Amino acid sequence: VQLQASGGGLVQTGGSLRLSCAASGRAFSNYAMGWFRQAPGKEREFVAAISWSHGTTLADSVKGRFTISRDNAKNTVYLQMNSLTPEDTAVYYCAADRSSPYYRGPNYMNDWGKGTQVTVSS
Repeated sequence: VQLQASGGGLVQTGGSLRLSCAASGRAFSNYAMGWFRQAPGKEREFVAAISWSHGTTLADSVKGRFTISRDNAKNTVYLQMNSLTPEDTAVYYCAADRSSPYYRGPNYMNDWGKGTQVTVSS
C-alpha cells in the first residue's frame, strides 16, 4: 500500500498541527495504522497507532496531547497534535500493517510513507 503523509510545518510552542496520511488500496479498513517519528540524531520512535476498530495506543510522551483517528471511507489516518513542544520536532512517518487489524509493533509495519517534517520553535 502506498502512503502519503502531509500536514507538517513550522509551529510555535503550544501550537497545534494535524497530520494526514492517505493510503491506497481497498483493504485500508483492515489495516492497523501507526505514526512514528525520528528526530535528528535519534532513533525512530513510536508515536501512536490505531486498529481497524478504532482502538488506539499512544506513546507516554504524547498522551493527553496527541490523538490518532481514522476515516476508513477516505482511506486516511490522522494525527492531531496539540500543545506542541520543541521536543516534538521530527520527521513524522505513517505506516501500515497489512497483515493485522491490530497494532503489533513497529517491526510488523509493512509499508511506510515518506514522512512529513514537523518543527516546533521555542
